[in-house]
Amino acid sequence: MTARNPINLTETIMTQVTKVVEPQTSPKGNAKDSLKLIRAAAQQLHGAITDATAKRAEAMKADLEAIPQKAKAVAESVKVSLGEQSKPAKKHLTDALKYIEATQKHVAESLKTTGHALEASVQQAVADAHSAARKISEAVAAKSTTESTHSHA
Repeated sequence: MTARNPINLTETIMTQVTKVVEPQTSPKGNAKDSLKLIRAAAQQLHGAITDATAKRAEAMKADLEAIPQKAKAVAESVKVSLGEQSKPAKKHLTDALKYIEATQKHVAESLKTTGHALEASVQQAVADAHSAARKISEAVAAKSTTESTHSHA
């Protein structure tokens, strides 16, 4: 497992979040591309948590301290994107938002614990971040299906 540079990861997520938000304020925004950027950010969030789990407790906690801000950025992007989505995509994004919020909660818990409680909180955060990325992928698929159906109608 390769370690990600937390500074570069933060910059990448913030760059992607900015790209996601900007198109949605323009009249010609591409919601499908926005969802793909949000998905990439959620996958990077999951990767950052997974990478942190490979380290010792103190090093893990240091890496985890940046996760709540990253999760917040992904959550904000999802919220901004909701308005442009079809009903099926909105459902998946709403579910993803719940998982992102759970990720934030479990990471916050892990920063306050040690030992088995730390491991359990981090494992739950990894599972929640993975579920969020999966739900966002499902939203991308739903968006593609909706666009395909409308273009062939």
